[in-house]
Amino acid sequence: MALLYRDFTPRKRMVRPARALPAQLPERTRDDIERAEALLAQDFKGVTSNGMAVPGLFSVKETGIPIAGIKHAADAYLQALSPAQRRASTFAVDSDAWRRWSNIHPFLMRHGALLEDMNISQRELALGLLKESLGPSGFKLARDIMRLNESVREITGSDEELGEWLYWMSIMGQPSFDEPWGWQVDGHHLIINCFNLGDQLVMTPMFMGSEPVAVDIGKYAGTWVFQAEEGTGLNLAQTLTAEQRRKAIVSEDLPAELFTSAFRDNFELRYEGIRYDELTSHQQTIMFQLISIYVNRVRSGHARLKVEEVKRHLHETYFAWMGGTEDESVFYYRVHSPVILIEFDHQGGIALESDGPSHNHIHTVVRTPNGNDYGKDLLRQHREQFSHAHR
Repeated sequence: MALLYRDFTPRKRMVRPARALPAQLPERTRDDIERAEALLAQDFKGVTSNGMAVPGLFSVKETGIPIAGIKHAADAYLQALSPAQRRASTFAVDSDAWRRWSNIHPFLMRHGALLEDMNISQRELALGLLKESLGPSGFKLARDIMRLNESVREITGSDEELGEWLYWMSIMGQPSFDEPWGWQVDGHHLIINCFNLGDQLVMTPMFMGSEPVAVDIGKYAGTWVFQAEEGTGLNLAQTLTAEQRRKAIVSEDLPAELFTSAFRDNFELRYEGIRYDELTSHQQTIMFQLISIYVNRVRSGHARLKVEEVKRHLHETYFAWMGGTEDESVFYYRVHSPVILIEFDHQGGIALESDGPSHNHIHTVVRTPNGNDYGKDLLRQHREQFSHAHR
């Protein structure tokens, strides 16, 4: 699949600071915030297929997977912050700050401590928390996205909006071995929500993207992301027979954005496409490889548990496609089951010019449908159990 690295043409656009809301908001920004606030005002129920969360999919339990490293990394990070940084960085475990994330680079409702304002030691401790929680591939992808955000700053000269360290870190609750807590990193093309309860972990929503996806110039020349996500998805689509394609391809056109991007925590997304058990064994292997690419962004023990959870629902898992299936085609796909939702999309140019969706701008998101994004269903069950135990 051909990919341009160097011949980018910066788009002429209005520069808006990404570090704080300007005193005079542009009309589009005001509209974006109003829409977001209206959606955030809705009670959380999660992504569903029909507006009703399927009960009984998730349960509070012991996994036996050590989580001391995550807790100690969070403690070390918090202890290294100044009082002002700590106040900016900490929220209640049930705070709506969880849901106030956004991919776009202008400042909308960022919160937490800004990595750019940290000293090197504090920043390394923040990254240490990510490293303990993510698997090696997930941590590398997160850092490469941050590096490419620096690369697009170099290409466009947009120092006010872009850069390697324009990311905000938040801690929800108090790091604990027993009580619920979590962390969030929020910024352009990188949003990770990590909820912890005992030794259980839920790491969704996880939004990862980049524009460009590869560079061979500048500080981080040689960085390239989403090869596996793109190539494996296309490989699966290209193996489909004509009859299978009639089921799997739900549109020739790509959506403008991922269906469950920011502020779409309650989105209703029906099952579409071809079901896992309608695929050949070879195709099923590719589909499971595709799912594993996303699941293995998480630390190995918890990724293994998620894989086992996904396997239990393969007979309810669908693969849907939009766009073309040629090597040079742009496309959207999703994998959708009761316990995982994965979306991939080629996007049009925002920071860099393009005539439409291109391979140089990719968005992905992973969700836990049916009410357990942000670990919300586990938190609900934990509180119910705690309440009953103290009656």
